[in-house]
Amino acid sequence: MGQYLTMDVREAVCVNRARLHGLVRQLGESGAQDVLCRAVEEIATRLELGHALYDKGHLQEMRKCTRSLIAIADQIGMDTLSLVAEDVVTCIDSGDPVALSATQSRLLRSGQSSLEEIWALQDISG
Repeated sequence: MGQYLTMDVREAVCVNRARLHGLVRQLGESGAQDVLCRAVEEIATRLELGHALYDKGHLQEMRKCTRSLIAIADQIGMDTLSLVAEDVVTCIDSGDPVALSATQSRLLRSGQSSLEEIWALQDISG
């Protein structure tokens, strides 16, 4: 029996804390928490939907879903997620299935890491 290597690929992510603090200044802590919770739910839903559309080959619907993901991620300062999602849209537009496969996988990893980072911040007021 041969040896094999298991790779645990993690994405380093950037959450724009200034954007989160801006939400608190604009909406108050309670309002910002409400927006953040709704946005996190929407991001998780859109990541799952986008992946399902990718698996089915429905690329134009996937593009629309990913564009909306960018807007939500931008709203709450998930800068890395937004940039990777933009790369996914670029791959769809260029018609490059190999690049799309790799970038879609990176989007899922970035999404997971971004969601974990947001939840780790918990208190966005400070």
